Amino acid sequence: MPRMRRTRPTKAWGALAAVTGAMLVVAAAPGRAPDETSADAKSAGPPREAAVTLVVGRVLEGAHGAGEGRCAARVFRRGLCSGWQEQRVRATTRGVGSVLKEPALADAARGARDARAQVLATDSGGPLEITLAEPGRITDVTVRDGHGRHLAGALGPHGDRWLNTESLRAGETYTMQVGAQDAAGSPVGVTMAFRTAPPADGGRLTVEFGPGPGTYGAGEIVTAALSKPVPADDPVARARLEQALEVTSEPHVEGAWHWVDESTLHFRPRTYWPAHTVVRVRSGLDGVEVGDHAYGGPSEDLEFTIGDRIEAVTDSATHRMTVRRNGRVIRTIPVTTGKEGFRTRSGIKVVLRKEPKVRMRGDTVGIQRGTKEFYDLPVSYATRVTWSGEYIHAAPWSVESQGEENVSHGCTGMSTENAAWFFETVREGDIVEVVNSGGAKMAPFDNGFGDWNVDWRSWLAGSALTDVDTAPQDSPPAPSRLHPTT
Repeated sequence: MPRMRRTRPTKAWGALAAVTGAMLVVAAAPGRAPDETSADAKSAGPPREAAVTLVVGRVLEGAHGAGEGRCAARVFRRGLCSGWQEQRVRATTRGVGSVLKEPALADAARGARDARAQVLATDSGGPLEITLAEPGRITDVTVRDGHGRHLAGALGPHGDRWLNTESLRAGETYTMQVGAQDAAGSPVGVTMAFRTAPPADGGRLTVEFGPGPGTYGAGEIVTAALSKPVPADDPVARARLEQALEVTSEPHVEGAWHWVDESTLHFRPRTYWPAHTVVRVRSGLDGVEVGDHAYGGPSEDLEFTIGDRIEAVTDSATHRMTVRRNGRVIRTIPVTTGKEGFRTRSGIKVVLRKEPKVRMRGDTVGIQRGTKEFYDLPVSYATRVTWSGEYIHAAPWSVESQGEENVSHGCTGMSTENAAWFFETVREGDIVEVVNSGGAKMAPFDNGFGDWNVDWRSWLAGSALTDVDTAPQDSPPAPSRLHPTT
């Protein structure tokens, strides 16, 4: 039976785009340059690396022209949008790429850390399309905004075209991960980024709270996505904004906001939410001056509840997962985690979503077909804990190893019966911790919710209101609300 599992897709991309308010820059990992082989110079030297050219198209802000009203997602027809802009990008087997036919951008990509891009603000009302400029097929497209929200889209019937099926957001940064295969079937990939234009009038600063109404686990994080960035070099504006974001709960707990980036804040309690807490979040920004002559606008309030406190702790050394409900052990499960070279991330994560069926394939994470590590498996009862592809799932092919040794490619595998039970027991926001894995530490913000791996003092340092040097670390709770105080 195969003992193979999907692990971190980030290894397949190997690079991250740098955004400067525009479409696309691809920055290679240190010591590695993007593929710069042109179509006119491939005859000499060693065989060129597998690559495929992607054509990324979008509508520029204010450039609809005669096509205005006909450029909405799902109804785009080429030629009707006068402001349609295309950009060619080379995807490679290393997951890095270069912008083609735009020398300035290609040169900037080589700068990696100092990359800059043209200001080509994208119209949030227009379509986003990815096509192939040469034979091959698109295999995977993931588009996320700066707050981790996924943009829905669909592949065409022939696998050579992808189009968004929901609208882009104004004033938002998007990162795209695209996987493809060239004509020979070799997997290639690239990471890209772009920013949509702000509202035409500059717009008022509003906030969208997450996770949305519902019931969540004790590790759930409150998110605040701003419609416009507030830079770190304007601490007064940040403090005014943060003071206007109010979180209350029953029962009361101590908590604080933390600036993740210029457009995103996260709120968490000092320790996990108590079971059955009711959380209410509101914005008082409407009419408040934030920054120089910028004002807040109205935003929707949020209320959600916390269910039973479910905690799943996996000890990779003993190959056991212990699941507790409200502090009481309800199940101990034999598991297998990441083997040498594919160690499971250590630290605290939370459940992001539950996916009944997932196809996991080695070439999406850089494992070549034909090698002993390659896998292509349908997986059941997959509970996702990172956006890069770490799951807790059924692994019937490794039952003999579960409880005995670590043989996976990074996920936590268990029997189908146990995986089905776990899938039905947990919900979004429930706590999943891995210890003794030997793997890298779970990142705080860029791969799901690793917020709980930030110690409380460091968390407070991310607030615009808290003086960490004078803030008491073990003070008794205040009598009423979760509103950060100096």
